[in-house]
Amino acid sequence: MAGLELLFNCVANSITCSQDALICFVHWEIVKSGYKCLGIGDEPKDGEKSSELLPPGWSESKELYALRYRSNDDKSNLLLKAFTVDSTLIFNLMDSTTEKVTDLTVNVSEYVDEANLQTFESVFKNTDKLITKLKSSLLPPKKEEGQGKSEKKPKSQRVSNLRDPHSDPLLIPSRGPPSRQPPNWPDPLAPFAAGGADLDPFGGRGSGGMIVDPLRAGFPRSGFDPSSGIPGVLPPGAVPPGARFDPFGPVGRHRPGPDPDHMPPPGYDDMFM
Repeated sequence: MAGLELLFNCVANSITCSQDALICFVHWEIVKSGYKCLGIGDEPKDGEKSSELLPPGWSESKELYALRYRSNDDKSNLLLKAFTVDSTLIFNLMDSTTEKVTDLTVNVSEYVDEANLQTFESVFKNTDKLITKLKSSLLPPKKEEGQGKSEKKPKSQRVSNLRDPHSDPLLIPSRGPPSRQPPNWPDPLAPFAAGGADLDPFGGRGSGGMIVDPLRAGFPRSGFDPSSGIPGVLPPGAVPPGARFDPFGPVGRHRPGPDPDHMPPPGYDDMFM
């Protein structure tokens, strides 16, 4: 409620009814939203100055209140009108820039104690509820100081944004060379190098060859060395050290297949013929 007490004391002599006190409260909430009052009536007058105070003559008419406001950044103007209907005030707020109109109906006795019109400490009641209603249904969004001014970016950041093609979807990409590594083309001085792997299946030229070698395919090896032989299949030394070798069956100690210790005796099958 900072500032409202000072405003109330400045216009206390003009407050003669509950509607006047409520207008004073709503006026201060508009000022807190980033606006200042220009004057009364629908049309501007010569010599008007924006102020946080209520203008002279603001409470002369108890049936219709009309106040004009301008934002602190001079980008929008508001026209506030309040109509007295029985025990209520019907507020209409129009933004002349966007032509947006908001309205709110308030029961005066719910928020103003008519018996204490000249005592600030007790004249208003249920203020939190009233502020919530004003912000949700009537008042424009609060204008922070410096709102609407473009944030100045550092020069280094602006330069980086210009170099980044993704920062602007409308930017036409340059036709310069791509930044990625060039493809690994074959040596143009060796035109017959093309198809070398086909002509040298064993990879003697260092091109890799065509024969698949599971022991040199880049996968994790089990430690199997074919030069030491395969028990029961190849004797040691049958495969020269370092030679390409394609295992023709599972290697290792536990190989799937028939167990010679559990083979049927000779002629076992003939017994059932």
